[in-house]
Amino acid sequence: MITVLVADDQMMIREAVTRILTGRDGITVVGHAVDGADAITQATRLRPDVIVMDIRMPVLDGIAATSHICAVPTLTHTRVLVLTTFEEDE
Repeated sequence: MITVLVADDQMMIREAVTRILTGRDGITVVGHAVDGADAITQATRLRPDVIVMDIRMPVLDGIAATSHICAVPTLTHTRVLVLTTFEEDE
């Protein structure tokens, strides 16, 4: 069983990713995080196999959160998948 933590500041994105993953054989969404700091807290508590991480979040962005998570010895098995929705007029 692959456990997943979904980290995104937008509730609609968290729910959409969760809906996509829920019901897939071998995948269980074990938690959600609303910002990078929360992602660190939830990852440390839940020890997921994968974190689906948004880059742009308040409090602490996904890049900084990923860096911190990768440095935690108890999370060496955790992999981070960056998934972001970013729109720019250019």
